[in-house]
Amino acid sequence: MNTNEMGVVATPAAEALIAELQRRHGPLLFHQSGGCCDGSAPMCYPRDEFRVGARDVHLGDIGGQPFYIGGDQYALWAHTRLIIDVIEGRGSGFSLEAPEGKRFLTRSELCSVPPRDQPPAAR
Repeated sequence: MNTNEMGVVATPAAEALIAELQRRHGPLLFHQSGGCCDGSAPMCYPRDEFRVGARDVHLGDIGGQPFYIGGDQYALWAHTRLIIDVIEGRGSGFSLEAPEGKRFLTRSELCSVPPRDQPPAAR
């Protein structure tokens, strides 16, 4: 991915936690929605326990795991690149990292490359 293009990447700390969670839980799936509270944090689920919606957009993969974003959020964040990081502290959601005393966090940066005309289809 061009570093100035919309998409998603993970920090080394996030990739290490993703690898550990995958070792424990098997294939994973990430989803970024635009809800309030923890709904605005990237959520990590066992892949077979989350149903991707028709409007969800596959933004890319982090740590070899698919990362989706809600269609409305995709439209709003069209000029950003998401950077998934991990910090100490427990979120109150159902994300797999919560029992570890850590939580995923989305950071973003503006991109100079315009977004794709059509979002990639959900898989």
